[in-house]
Amino acid sequence: MAGVLEVILAFRKYLIIITVIVLPLALPLAVPTKEARCGYVIIVMAVFWCTEAVPLAVTALLPVLLFPLMNIMDANTVCREYLKNTNMLFVGGLLVAIAIENWHLHRRMALRVLLVTGVRPALLLMGFMVVTAFLSMWISNTATTAMMVPIAQAVLEQLRKSELESTGAGEVQEGSTPEGKGNAHVVAIEDDKKGNEDLEEKHLKLCKGMSLCICYAASIGGIATLTGTGPNLVLQGQVEELYPNNGGVITFVSWFSFAFPTMIVLLVLAWLWLQILFLGFNFKENFGCTASAAEKNKEKEAYAVIQEESRKLGRMKFAEIAVLSLFILLVVLWFTRDPGFTTGWATNLFNKKKKYVTDGTVAMFVAILLFLIPSGFSNAQTDGKSKFQAPPPLLDWKTVHHKMPWSIVFLLGGGFALAKGSEKSGLSAWLGTKLTPLQNVPQSAIAFLVCLLVATFTECTSNVATTTLFLPIVASMAEAICLNPLYVMLPCTLSASLAFMLPVATPPNAIVFSYGQLRVIDMAKAGFVLNILGVLTITLSINTWTSSFLQLQIFPTWANKTGSCP
Repeated sequence: MAGVLEVILAFRKYLIIITVIVLPLALPLAVPTKEARCGYVIIVMAVFWCTEAVPLAVTALLPVLLFPLMNIMDANTVCREYLKNTNMLFVGGLLVAIAIENWHLHRRMALRVLLVTGVRPALLLMGFMVVTAFLSMWISNTATTAMMVPIAQAVLEQLRKSELESTGAGEVQEGSTPEGKGNAHVVAIEDDKKGNEDLEEKHLKLCKGMSLCICYAASIGGIATLTGTGPNLVLQGQVEELYPNNGGVITFVSWFSFAFPTMIVLLVLAWLWLQILFLGFNFKENFGCTASAAEKNKEKEAYAVIQEESRKLGRMKFAEIAVLSLFILLVVLWFTRDPGFTTGWATNLFNKKKKYVTDGTVAMFVAILLFLIPSGFSNAQTDGKSKFQAPPPLLDWKTVHHKMPWSIVFLLGGGFALAKGSEKSGLSAWLGTKLTPLQNVPQSAIAFLVCLLVATFTECTSNVATTTLFLPIVASMAEAICLNPLYVMLPCTLSASLAFMLPVATPPNAIVFSYGQLRVIDMAKAGFVLNILGVLTITLSINTWTSSFLQLQIFPTWANKTGSCP
């Protein structure tokens, strides 16, 4: 029996693949319609994405095979979905992020902020969360976490070392001898031992809080910008795909206007919750207001570690200044292209009627400059002969090939193909008619339930895959009950980033968990409350400033495909 179980476990992925391909075939065989065939493809892809029996990117390629074979869409139409403007925006943004990471500019920014915040427990947590969230807005949350955790570990190690040196563990005061004072001597040793245990426990809690604050801030920071994380781009692509006449409702500026305040609120709540959970309710002590001379000395030594790390970087090189300048240029061009409250430069300079220039165009412009601008003025070689070489550009293709997560490009494309197939087959319309009873449910309750469902689902599935699966469904539901599709699509997208409970939920969680200070129960306990806080924050955002800014209370004409809604 044990041998059979071992074989099943060894071949479980192949068994899942065969089962998932064969069993759902009953649906298109029993109901020979386009809707049923498209439903079969979605079921297969959903299970593959959840179980990862097949790599995520390979699963995303299934529409290229199955849609033409099942007469849902022709191959040319399917393939065009895999490289749209949204994909180019993602690639352009990542190229800039890779350049920042390649020249260690993100590390310099992180250390500069930490030098400002200091190393008092509460401020230390806040400093790491602010830096991590800011960096995660522009570069991948995985790279941000991988860079921030070693810095945090170095600071924590110095704090622990200073604590041990200041306690004088196991030392006996002068003049105290076992003769006549045996009991007192034993009590002193036991007190020292208990004091050391308390210090170790306190330090371990700080380590846990620090680790979690980094991975959580990396996930939270990504929701603030359109290019910050994959689900945001999935939403933009799905809106463009499902509602081609939307008039560019989702741009970098419009997204930032509602998502950045949401991120700030959630980040503050996460900071307060982690502080309460791991540092306790003594806020005066957490902020160092009652610190003793020994504790202040310990903080100075830990602060010196950050100063030393910053000193090692030296002065900013030309390449760092150039990359920073291009990064600032990119952000400025994104914000001013189509700000909404006035005419942007793209409309004034290029075309007053059609929006030819998009955020993807801007990202590619800056990304291409990285390959054209040299990283310095000279690259002299001194090997016995006078030799002069031209310096390399700020970014080379070898570095890009090594660091670019190409699988996400296919994953985004697969999502767009899936949405297009659902629309072409009529599955979206059919699903919408089945969801009409939801019009009797309060809109705020619908948004809350969508947030809760997606936040739960994303704990065990890729956030991009989660968004890809749910967005067409909630969009169809919104159309059926004459609700602004963005009212449910936005919370669905934001909630996909609330993967806080499990180490496998997202790469940042796995990175901090690999350092061995956390247990699964620690992450689950902290993440459960943070998930609830995240769902409540997103629901609040959708029903207040986001609703006002994007006019979510009005059913837009671009979503009224059938003309059945007023």
